Amino acid sequence: MRRTGSGWTALLAGLALLASAPVWAADIEFYQSVDRNEVGTEDTFRLTVVAVDAPPSSQVQLPNPKDFDVLSSSQSSQRSIQLSGGGPAVIQDITKHLLILRAKRPGKLTIPPAALITAGRTYRTEPIEMTVKAGRLGPAPGQATRPALPDPFRNFPSMDPLEEMDEEADEPTIPRGDSDLFLRESLDRDEVFIGEQTTLSLYIYSRVDLSSVDAVTMPKLEGFWSEDVESPTQLSGEQKVVNGIPYRAYLLRRRALFPVKSGTLSITPAEAEITTGFLFAGHRVHRVSNGLKVKVKPLPPGGPASMASANVGSWQLSMDVTPTRVELGQPITVKVILDGVGNVKNITPPKLTAPSALKVYDPTTTDRLTPNKNKVQGRRVQEYLVMPQRTGVFTLPAMEFPFFDPRRREYDVSRTDPITITVEAGAGGVASVGPTPAPLQDAANEQKNVLTAGGLRPLRYQARFVEPSTPLWRQGFFLPAVLAPVGLLFGVMLLGQVRGRLSTQTEAGRTKQQAKAARKRLAAAEKLVGEGSTSAFYAEVEKALTGFLEARLHIPVVGLTREALAEKMTAAGVEPARRSRTLFVLEACDMGRFGGGSELSERNRVLDEAEAVMEGWEK
Repeated sequence: MRRTGSGWTALLAGLALLASAPVWAADIEFYQSVDRNEVGTEDTFRLTVVAVDAPPSSQVQLPNPKDFDVLSSSQSSQRSIQLSGGGPAVIQDITKHLLILRAKRPGKLTIPPAALITAGRTYRTEPIEMTVKAGRLGPAPGQATRPALPDPFRNFPSMDPLEEMDEEADEPTIPRGDSDLFLRESLDRDEVFIGEQTTLSLYIYSRVDLSSVDAVTMPKLEGFWSEDVESPTQLSGEQKVVNGIPYRAYLLRRRALFPVKSGTLSITPAEAEITTGFLFAGHRVHRVSNGLKVKVKPLPPGGPASMASANVGSWQLSMDVTPTRVELGQPITVKVILDGVGNVKNITPPKLTAPSALKVYDPTTTDRLTPNKNKVQGRRVQEYLVMPQRTGVFTLPAMEFPFFDPRRREYDVSRTDPITITVEAGAGGVASVGPTPAPLQDAANEQKNVLTAGGLRPLRYQARFVEPSTPLWRQGFFLPAVLAPVGLLFGVMLLGQVRGRLSTQTEAGRTKQQAKAARKRLAAAEKLVGEGSTSAFYAEVEKALTGFLEARLHIPVVGLTREALAEKMTAAGVEPARRSRTLFVLEACDMGRFGGGSELSERNRVLDEAEAVMEGWEK
């Protein structure tokens, strides 16, 4: 039997199969290259190993150079299809291995060949000679070949994932040995003036998963005034590329530093305890950051001699007075305000000065910072309590605050305008609470001798001489008359003793009653200590003490100035220690009533001092 078509059929089937299958290159291509052949010991560079049309079962052995550190490696694959005329499609499978390397030492170093192992043979690349010098010679991988003009294809996905994450040239140095996880300190400026802010940031750079940061030891900041700007409570990373290697960067702390002396100041390394991994697979590691140095320049010459070195930044001085028209005996609030950018908590506003007719109490200081993750800015307020001592029109003088502006590199002065205060007489018409009126003269000095109309007349007596009928000692009135002076003397002595006793008892009783009344007032004031009624508390203490003083000194005390009261107590023989304690309590009562309150401990102290004054006086 004749067989037909078998040979031609097989031939045609084989041709069809060849036409439909990919046309592989006759030889496998396998090579390696670097982006530059001359680098520094601090530089990183790229080594690319390329395999074209390698069989799927083949294996690539990357070079393991002993003179280089392999910081990272990645692999990418792509398929290239070429169509020419009406011929068959040419398909190529390309596999790239990308390594980021850094030399361990300077010299002429060699990168050994890579190997491609297939079922039939082994392919090897050529070794690469590298010239390595000490230090840094060039930018990180990908930056040297960055195009100067805008890339029209910048919005399309890149074949190399590292090309999308290039950073600025000023980037941290990857430490040797801890390249997957390291701690890094950085400054936004390393050359500033005294008092000018530089910001310290502490980051974790990681290529592994982080579970937690267990402890952070910030560097010692000798020569700096520091202020926390940002302290995240949770780990939140952002993508950053360091020398061509992608990292997750986690901010741990950000602090504003204000140098207080000139010269080169050192910032010691920070330390952190970090747990990597998740749950029970975590591993705890200890990392130490780099250290830093800051060059601090002194303020340029030409500034005011009295200006403090902390007066650096941009500042605006203002003064707020409330009210400007007041009755005698009522308080005035004066606020000296500094607004601006700089070391808010270490700057000192100018001191308030006032005429002698206005008594100025010590100020209270409050600070308010405006949130800003890079700059310290805000407001410092010093609030004064001013008490007028007499009526009239008075002027608070203008104030000046000199400072150095580092942005403009020149000195400036912020000024306020003078403010006029009018003090009027109160409802009682009193024009002054200053010196007390002179003491009244002795009434005896003011009396005049008044004579009768006829003037002084001489005494006249006409004697008569008669013979007594009965001797005098026999008269009935003689004995009573003789004994009467003796009895009168004893009676006077007895009456004096009785009156002395009665007087002593009456004075002691009166003192006890007055002390009892004062204690009642102090007991009432003690109930007000913790109830928040500060003005009522101090008013009650003042009433108790002034009532007691009036009883002991036998003069009106209300309305006397502190100086006049001190003179009265001195004249009464009160010892200096008790006088000082008495005046302290009265001053504290004035401050507490008009100064807006005080701490609980201060009110307790005033209460104890008032009680000690009364008790001590009775002994």
